[in-house]
Amino acid sequence: MTKRIASTVESGQRCSIGRALEVVGDRWSLLILREAVQGVTRFSDFRERLHVASDVLTQRLAVLVDAGVLEKHPYREGGARTRMAYRLTPAGRDLIVVIGALQQWGDLHRPHPEGPLVHRASRSTGRPLRVAFIDDEGNESPLDDVHLAARYAPSQGM
Repeated sequence: MTKRIASTVESGQRCSIGRALEVVGDRWSLLILREAVQGVTRFSDFRERLHVASDVLTQRLAVLVDAGVLEKHPYREGGARTRMAYRLTPAGRDLIVVIGALQQWGDLHRPHPEGPLVHRASRSTGRPLRVAFIDDEGNESPLDDVHLAARYAPSQGM
């Protein structure tokens, strides 16, 4: 049985990170999103590329659909039954920044001896890309200048 994702109000989770983790806070969900960003849409292709059990994949896809990150689209190959393809929604496409940041962190702090498997690059220029904090005027802020300030009293909890 698929667990329904509570709305922001229903979850009671005030912290944005906590609410996001309710949707993408497990290994399989992030790996499914990595594959979706690379163009994978079919259940069988997700299963083959990720080597994930069908029941786990079914559950994670349902959570991502329920949360509005993926949407289902029917397709049918000749002589076969109708199946569902999974495509990123605008909310799902916005997660490319998260996937890129995780990849960037892994490349730096958990490098593979043969180097990165994927390189982030601009489609229009081909130039390498990195994930960074950009202010409202388009200027990059170095990480030691970034301050994540809570907007609540510590006694209120997260």
